[in-house]
Amino acid sequence: MAAVDWAIWVPILGTWVLVVGTLAFAYWQLRQNQRLHSTSTLLDLRERFYGSRLRQSRRELSTWLLQPDRGPEPENWEVALFFELIGSLTRNKILDARLVRNAFGTWIVAYYTAMTRPVDLIANWREESVDPLVFADFEWLARRVIEFERRLDPGPGFERSLADEVRYVLEGDAHLDVGGS
Repeated sequence: MAAVDWAIWVPILGTWVLVVGTLAFAYWQLRQNQRLHSTSTLLDLRERFYGSRLRQSRRELSTWLLQPDRGPEPENWEVALFFELIGSLTRNKILDARLVRNAFGTWIVAYYTAMTRPVDLIANWREESVDPLVFADFEWLARRVIEFERRLDPGPGFERSLADEVRYVLEGDAHLDVGGS
């Protein structure tokens, strides 16, 4: 009777091992495809970021943000909308957060900081539009990147070096050549 039991259980066990192995391989393959898609999307976004249209927007916005007396707000907020898109894609785990930080972290922090200091423009827009979600994903992403940077450099000079970096990035963008693609 024991021989009959083995004859039944060995194929059943083998089938389950095959099913579990197939599922594990399918999961691994899905994760690899997600990573490749995230990377491909990020490369497309970088190409857009360096394209002439967004370079012009970066130039206009950074020039305005650097002015001590800013005057009327510019009409073009494409840079912030671009980072809002990246924040949304990252928050929904479509883009890998580490890759986003490596590709755009410097600009994300610089523009977010300049848009919230000394005057918090984002809070003002939320109040004016009565919409608490205005640039919420951009803000979420910026805070995440800033927190990561703070963990790397927790010293008392972090805020000073952050201010210097913001100015450096904005000055660079204010002088972008917008003729190329």
